[in-house]
Amino acid sequence: MRLFTPKTLALAAMLAVAAPLSYAQANASSVQLYGIVDVAYRHISNAQNEASSKMIGGGMSNSRWGVNVTEDLGGGLKALANLEARFNADDGTQAAANFFQQSWVGLQSNSFGRITMGRQYNVLFDVVTTTYASFPYSPYMEAYKPEIGMAMSARASNMIKYTAEMGAVRGSLQYSFDEGNTVEKLGPGVNAATGGIKTFGGYLRYADKGLAVGGGYLRTTLPGDTKVDAWTLGGSYRMQGWYFNAGYALNKRKGTFTPGVNSIVDSGLLAAYWSGASNGGFLPGASALANPMNVLDHANKRQMYTVGAGYQITPQLNLGAHYYHAKQTGSASGAFNGKANFLVAVADYAFSKRTDAYFGVDHTRVSGGNGMALDANGARSRTGITAGLRHRF
Repeated sequence: MRLFTPKTLALAAMLAVAAPLSYAQANASSVQLYGIVDVAYRHISNAQNEASSKMIGGGMSNSRWGVNVTEDLGGGLKALANLEARFNADDGTQAAANFFQQSWVGLQSNSFGRITMGRQYNVLFDVVTTTYASFPYSPYMEAYKPEIGMAMSARASNMIKYTAEMGAVRGSLQYSFDEGNTVEKLGPGVNAATGGIKTFGGYLRYADKGLAVGGGYLRTTLPGDTKVDAWTLGGSYRMQGWYFNAGYALNKRKGTFTPGVNSIVDSGLLAAYWSGASNGGFLPGASALANPMNVLDHANKRQMYTVGAGYQITPQLNLGAHYYHAKQTGSASGAFNGKANFLVAVADYAFSKRTDAYFGVDHTRVSGGNGMALDANGARSRTGITAGLRHRF
């Protein structure tokens, strides 16, 4: 007896092809490629160890490309995934140590919220960006964003995050693992660049009819076991082309630094969070790598108040200005205790929904102890001018 004939073989082949196609149709999925290419000219005064005029690969936005994946699992359940890499569009180099600044997978339910796992934004960044960011059409100016210096790096690796929404209220909780990459377990061989940071925290926000208010908390434990508490609270209001926002942020280091590997590692990380030209950062203390005793004089508390306004003159033209005031305390000698004032104003013109040009002016001034400075050369004031072009796809 012939078990297989040409007709049965053809039918079997058709069924084999049709089965996965039918399954795919029942569980529809989509893959979206997206990105931003942003290049700008930037000039700054009081430049010491860098060019005063240069091209930068991100004036209004950090250039990036990414992939969003969504699969409908049925019954109101979706599978999600995201990969996003940052790059410098002026020279094509990688913008950060992490090849992917976001790399996470998750599940989202219409009834029970969303859970995501991997490297992703932390709750401080989430609540500020969605509730009272500086500019409504572009949350931050990449070349000048002092508020990000209060967001404890804005991202965390090895994180699990749960987000739920009920009407106008949204809340989120996060926890990230240090995975044993700590000074206690690895000693001088600890690699803070690859993780070793434990976090937990959450936020709550309300948004309805142009009004949005929210707040968040994050406890961060650094590889040397230093704990930092970060809080933020603020709100915004939109009305007939106007946008108003205000906020408050606090970073507080718990305990004291003592000379040793723990404090050298942790003070370096905290300085990286608080310092940096793009976030308008000013020095929290002298380098512990140069002298371990310098950790004794590091500031342990930083606060920032923010207020801003924007106006959409035409569908194409947006104007915005933002003011930030910061205060730093906790330096034993008082050298690094002081204040900082930041001001930025930006005009943005949209040629289309995807392409815009912008011009911004920013100014920073610090005062207080003789260690209060914008860089190791002691600059106390700095003005920047940025003009660029951005395309989103």
